[in-house]
Amino acid sequence: MSEMMRGFRLEVERRIREALEKMECADIELPIEIPPDAAMGDLAVPCFLLSKNLRKPPQKIAEELAAAVRKGEPVERIEVKGPYVNFFIDLEKLKADVLKEALDKREKYGSLEKKNIRILVEHTSANPTGPLHVGRARNPLIGDSIVRILRMAGYDVTSEFYVNDVGKQVVTLAYGVQNLQPEGEADRERDDYRLVLNYQAASRLMEEDPSVLDEINGMLYDLEHGDEKTIMIVRESCEKILNAIIGSLREINITIDQFTWESKFIQERKVAEIIDRLKKSPMCKQEEDGAYALDLGSYGIHGKETDFIFTRKDGTSLYTSRDLAYHLDKFGRCDIAIDVLGEDQKLGQMQLSAALDIIGEKRRAEYIFYAFVSLPEGRMSTRKGTVVYLDDLLDEALSRAMTEVKKRREDLSEERMRRIAKVVSVGAVRYNIVRIQAEKQIVFKWEDALNFEGNSAPFVQYSHARACSILKKGLEEGTDWKDYDPAKLVKKQELDLVKAIASLPMIVDDCAESRKAHPMAQYALELATLFNQFYQFVPVLRADEAERKARLALVEAARWALGNSLSSLGIEAPDEM
Repeated sequence: MSEMMRGFRLEVERRIREALEKMECADIELPIEIPPDAAMGDLAVPCFLLSKNLRKPPQKIAEELAAAVRKGEPVERIEVKGPYVNFFIDLEKLKADVLKEALDKREKYGSLEKKNIRILVEHTSANPTGPLHVGRARNPLIGDSIVRILRMAGYDVTSEFYVNDVGKQVVTLAYGVQNLQPEGEADRERDDYRLVLNYQAASRLMEEDPSVLDEINGMLYDLEHGDEKTIMIVRESCEKILNAIIGSLREINITIDQFTWESKFIQERKVAEIIDRLKKSPMCKQEEDGAYALDLGSYGIHGKETDFIFTRKDGTSLYTSRDLAYHLDKFGRCDIAIDVLGEDQKLGQMQLSAALDIIGEKRRAEYIFYAFVSLPEGRMSTRKGTVVYLDDLLDEALSRAMTEVKKRREDLSEERMRRIAKVVSVGAVRYNIVRIQAEKQIVFKWEDALNFEGNSAPFVQYSHARACSILKKGLEEGTDWKDYDPAKLVKKQELDLVKAIASLPMIVDDCAESRKAHPMAQYALELATLFNQFYQFVPVLRADEAERKARLALVEAARWALGNSLSSLGIEAPDEM
């Protein structure tokens, strides 16, 4: 919402609370919705939640609520439609406000006021044992989009990658690198593709040969007890793969602000301190094999998962104890900690929360859980080698985008075609994954992932490029939008587009507070759809001078709203396609 729309919503919220106090229902909070049809109002309040208290049908309550709401600016009028109370804003003021704000703020349009709140978003944090695969690509894409949206909402945000350079998987990798010569050739001449073959070979051998498992466990013990040679071997392998992962992330417009290495908490004896504190808890017990665990039954965690095991039988730490040390460190560096995690981590985070309580820590991280991307044949696995790598997806997307660009733009040089294809392909991949609600499962299919029509980034990108083209042509014909009169915008398509542009800051605010990125993708699609309807049915450059200037101003405002909504999702808004 523009500043006026933000004020409008806040004022509607305030007046609803006042009316509910009069109706002796102050303890009930009614939702405020955006109606699907502009004819139904700019904001709507459903009255279903009041039925139980007032013992009346919601339609009757809506009439009483509307009568109790204070009238006057910025609310132009109030209408009752069934169980809904609909609020309408003053459109004449809105048109002037939105256009001025968008044209003044430009690339900052949609951004909210600065907040003195530090947020640390941990995302990606993939084990450095091989290339990123599509199965977990939702993590960096959701995480990076949330980082961008939170920054637009005014928060001081830092993104972080937690590097696992201690656990059994990275030790297995290091063992494979040191001792095995895997068969076959790497798909690419890159460290992550070469070394993942060593990791997969070592994983198979560990399952087949108990002596290899013993040797890997011995390396893990040495690592945790400060053996410099083992630390160096593991760190070297991890760094090679991590650098390659960073390169893959860069290809999809993701930059991580900082990296925290898991080994740091062992070397600084933070993990040892955590283990000592857990052992002092009355809930601590020693398993038959010598491992230490917490009994979390009193926290509502039952069954085989009741025990929170925090050391192995040989005394070495587990991810659980190291994760506790990491979170204590993280809490000291931010006001809000957000972890982006796969849905398989839900139980682990319940256990972590209980363990934090046991050691007297009251702070907690917020979690964004996502469902994994799977193949039609089942779940992807780096260890088993059943994956589609993110690099393969990006290459295929670029190839398909290049084919589409060549069909449409034979007038361009090869270099410009490739540049546009790159922008389009990255946008297609990012949008296709982020547009689905994080908790919903995605089955990876090439035809869906690389869809360039309909609900896709290329459709939104094309709308932005079309806006740029209209503005450029207007300038070539000697017309700009300066000295425009917003009162000239009276057609339905114009007013619908104004309202959509005005909604961007509201979407930013809602996405930031809910920690969800998919509504932004939906907004970008709806905005592009309304812009398409506008330029298809309303002449811009063929209108008389006053209308032409007003419509060019509207196109300019739409251009910034489209570009900024794409930018919040890490998608580039091209000037031409």
